[in-house]
Amino acid sequence: MNAPKPSLELLRGLTDENVLRALMAHDRLTRAEIATRTGISKPTISDSVQRLEQAELIVDTGERTTGRGRVGSYYALAPQLGTALVASITPHGVIAEAVDARGRAHGQVRTALEADAGQEVAAEALAAAAAQLGGQVDGRLRLAVVSAADPVDRATGRLVHLPDAPFLVGALDPPAVLAEMVTGPVLVDNDVNWAARAEYEHGCAQGVDDFVYLHLGEGLGCAVVSDGVVRRGHRGLVGEIAHLYTAGPDGQAMSFTEVFAALDLRRASSTAIDVPKLVEILEDTGADAARVHAALAHAISGVLSAALSLADPRTVVVGGTWGAHPRMLTAIEEHFTRSPRSVPVRAAHLPLPELTGARARAVDELGSLIVRSAHPTATW
Repeated sequence: MNAPKPSLELLRGLTDENVLRALMAHDRLTRAEIATRTGISKPTISDSVQRLEQAELIVDTGERTTGRGRVGSYYALAPQLGTALVASITPHGVIAEAVDARGRAHGQVRTALEADAGQEVAAEALAAAAAQLGGQVDGRLRLAVVSAADPVDRATGRLVHLPDAPFLVGALDPPAVLAEMVTGPVLVDNDVNWAARAEYEHGCAQGVDDFVYLHLGEGLGCAVVSDGVVRRGHRGLVGEIAHLYTAGPDGQAMSFTEVFAALDLRRASSTAIDVPKLVEILEDTGADAARVHAALAHAISGVLSAALSLADPRTVVVGGTWGAHPRMLTAIEEHFTRSPRSVPVRAAHLPLPELTGARARAVDELGSLIVRSAHPTATW
């Protein structure tokens, strides 16, 4: 039996998507250039351009081709299509920017925070950044993607306050904070998950569909990537390794976070790791420092062994403010290779990987929103 032919509306929708995607990848294109890049006939592209121009999704830039042959008009995405808000909430502050469908940033706002700023102060900083950016860009803030240095409830997007969490922002609710400033969805995830996505798409884990990303900074975190997808779990709490039991400095089993307390590597009156002090020890070549290196590597290897048993990754990526330090990485590799099971360990490459990962998702989601707006009632 012959398969049914696609409807005219479906064919038009696919053509319009190809035209929009082509213009998301280039500042401007003529109809002939769009046809060449998409492999669709010039008459079909011309019909699509006319539809999209009438729908105010693309515009004639007023620029024309020069040289021999027929003069062509250049087209571009309409400037009023709106932008996406990208925000990163860390113990040190909020970084927010507005990005368009081509991935270009239109303004950035940075607001400093204290480590114990609390939920209300963090919410005010996020709202103020969104309001400021919303007033600077053409069109609407159509969606938001938020990275948070805390666990995130998968169903609600609210931050989850776990025992001994070092960053005191309580149950901050980014979707509620941004509801009046963003017209579309607000996507929230843990910063380590966004960092893992960034390394997978743009960094050292490109082409590796199964890996574990271990974050070692002021806080401790882990992301599990399986079949190219970050696994979040029922509540979104996959990778919360702070309370995973491992080997302590004296060989006694203790939770991972308590290892740093036993080594006197926590900040005063906090469960956050004292990164400057730890890095100073990593730079030290003395015998006492070497014992700390070994104790940390032993504890980290225990965590990685648990991750290998549960996730079966092809490799381990280590990031964070001190995790990818050359001496720390060498010590981890030396201990980990002696484990019954081990895989290659590599250092994360990207600066601000959590913001990079969130930005990439925001651009992708904004592009999809624009494509759907071309045929809002379509059911295909």
